[in-house]
Amino acid sequence: EACGRIARAVGRSQPRLAGDLRDGRRAELASGLRRLTDHVLGRLRARAAELGVGPEAYTASLRCLLLPADPACATRVFFGVGDGGLHRLRDGTWQDLEPRPGEHGDARPDAVADAGGRAPVDLGIAVPPGPWEPAVEPVRAPFRFRASVGRPGDVLLLSTAGLAAPLREEPAFAARLGARWGEGPAPGLDGFLADARLRVEGYADDRTAAAVWEA
Repeated sequence: EACGRIARAVGRSQPRLAGDLRDGRRAELASGLRRLTDHVLGRLRARAAELGVGPEAYTASLRCLLLPADPACATRVFFGVGDGGLHRLRDGTWQDLEPRPGEHGDARPDAVADAGGRAPVDLGIAVPPGPWEPAVEPVRAPFRFRASVGRPGDVLLLSTAGLAAPLREEPAFAARLGARWGEGPAPGLDGFLADARLRVEGYADDRTAAAVWEA
């Protein structure tokens, strides 16, 4: 449900989002995407209340990667809430790009991007809610946002904590995965899944991952 709502909102706002990505309006993107995340997860918490379960039992981490279709735009945007990892393999070295609360991009929902007073991107969210739309409280977990610029040869990896933790904490695992992905073309699906499942003693959590190889 959350992924579907996010996808529909992004699809409706594709021209505006593409322009913001192309022009580097990061604060504006952060503000609009935060409002969207607040709204989507708030709806899930409202649904949890209807079912009589705690919000934590019904909602989950939401981590999204926004990629422009324009090959001339190399900006990649991560946003969401919850644990996981955002890493970039560049020149044979893993870089931890996971944003921390308080870094740029953890913008207020009412933030305005530039001196011209341009309003945050409108992702089709009614604020305040209409008479048939239940009010939803904002997300409690810190909103995370990172905009980065890719270079040819980079590998950008978005993952759950099950893959991010050994990548941060086990140098041998990071080096092994970097050697597999650092040279040559992107692996096929079977190769990618095999690499993502490389065994590391003491790490058995879910390893959901998405990766982008920059041409």
